[in-house]
Amino acid sequence: MGLIGTVLGLVGFAWGIGFGVVIGYFLFIYFTPVDVKDPIIRPLQELDTKSLQELLPEIPLWVKNPDYDRVDWLNKFLADLWPFLDKAICKIIRDTAKPYIDEYGAKYKLQSCEFEALTLGTLPPTFVGIKVYDTQEKEMIIEPSLKWAGNPNILVAVKAFGLRATVQVVDLQVFATARVTLKPLVPAFPCFCKIIVSLMEKPHVDFGLKLLGGDLMAIPGLYAFVQDLIKDKVSEMYLWPRTLEINVIDDPKAVKKPVGMLEVKVVKAMGLKKKDLMGKSDPYVRLVLGEGPFAKKKTTVKMNTLNPEWNENFHMLVLDPESQALELFVYDWEKIGSHDKIGMQVVPLKGIVPGETKTLTLDLVKSMDPNDPANQKPRGQLTIELTYKAFKEDQDIPIEEEDANAVEKAPEGTPEGGGLLVVTLHGAEDLEGKHHTNPYVRLTFRGETKKTKAIKKNRDPRWDQEFQYLLAEPPVEDRLRVEVISKAMGIGVHLRENLGYADINLADVVNNKRINETYQLIDSKNGKIQVEMEWRAS
Repeated sequence: MGLIGTVLGLVGFAWGIGFGVVIGYFLFIYFTPVDVKDPIIRPLQELDTKSLQELLPEIPLWVKNPDYDRVDWLNKFLADLWPFLDKAICKIIRDTAKPYIDEYGAKYKLQSCEFEALTLGTLPPTFVGIKVYDTQEKEMIIEPSLKWAGNPNILVAVKAFGLRATVQVVDLQVFATARVTLKPLVPAFPCFCKIIVSLMEKPHVDFGLKLLGGDLMAIPGLYAFVQDLIKDKVSEMYLWPRTLEINVIDDPKAVKKPVGMLEVKVVKAMGLKKKDLMGKSDPYVRLVLGEGPFAKKKTTVKMNTLNPEWNENFHMLVLDPESQALELFVYDWEKIGSHDKIGMQVVPLKGIVPGETKTLTLDLVKSMDPNDPANQKPRGQLTIELTYKAFKEDQDIPIEEEDANAVEKAPEGTPEGGGLLVVTLHGAEDLEGKHHTNPYVRLTFRGETKKTKAIKKNRDPRWDQEFQYLLAEPPVEDRLRVEVISKAMGIGVHLRENLGYADINLADVVNNKRINETYQLIDSKNGKIQVEMEWRAS
């Protein structure tokens, strides 16, 4: 009886499954909703305002704006070239990231940090429109608008304290509009010297981030925080008028010469935002005008005040008064860690009349994004005085035979009586550290510090790096401190080790115009360093 019951049960189960499938099929066929209608297709001019606004983000720029051109041909070209671009770009990423991994890996005691997988995927970016400017100058300006919804696979493996973790970036989306300037145009391939890139608006960047297989972006609040952080950091670096300059060819005849000098007097600030715990700040001002060794200046630090007075003067070279802008950043100095930004402002040079002093009281803002709500909060005011002095046009100078021992003059715009101090660190000999010998050089002059690159495991390194100082007067009473330091490249207790130093009297280089000497390092057994210095008077 048990066997018969089991057989009948199986037969009943089989009949039930078949009967259920048949009933389900007829229910699906005969009870399909009848209110589903085909969508109504209408021309754009017949749509109402609300429908048009919903469609706008998806409409290409070449449809919305007649100034933008359609570039389907470029997208087809990019699609064919993408497999090769993917490999080339990934190689650049690896080469660019390696020095930072070496530097910060030791700083944060990482045993290893490497790319296990690095590919940008099979989907290339898409250009949704390009705008071309005609400036009547020796330059080409284009504004491409790019959208990229890619499928990259970027997998980074990090090992520290005996533990190993993997971080993976997937599902990347980037929407951005950039301004690309090719200048100056020259009669030599590729016919331009520099590529200058800046973003015209904050980019949209979206991606998935997996840690140990789990999606970090699913954590409440983290997604919005990462989005805002990326937009702010990228905007601080490249949002117009800031630029990224890439040198393509070095043509001294094509390099734009300074056309004038901007004298900036930082007078004072009022009502600055409090940053310190005690209700005060330690403010200083950083000035930026273009790129180059003399494009950045900063004031002294005024301690424990919200209404500092500086009355300090600076001279800055101007290459193009029609397009350049002076950037002013007010920071709160911190003894430990990064300095906090109190506020900023940008002053275009276009409205400054040559020869006239213009006094400005500027309201500080958080960023130059007009839609940033943080700009509505008061951050204080900064008072400055600007005087632009244009250089006189030079007459043609006859070409003379070069003198190998001649010393060049300081660049145009150097204050009268001043000059350019050029320091070239060639190399060192017989360096020896107790724990490691990965030497680099730190220069200290008038409180300003500059460094060379670090060279791994080398007792006789060669740097051949040049540093420049634009001075208002000859440094006859100054000394240059040259320190050789070894930097640990891995994890250890002794991260840095002093290998010796030399104090150089600069009166010698002012009197002799150029010297090239080898100095015995103090606090070193046999170490020596070769330093070449040159004084170019104005």
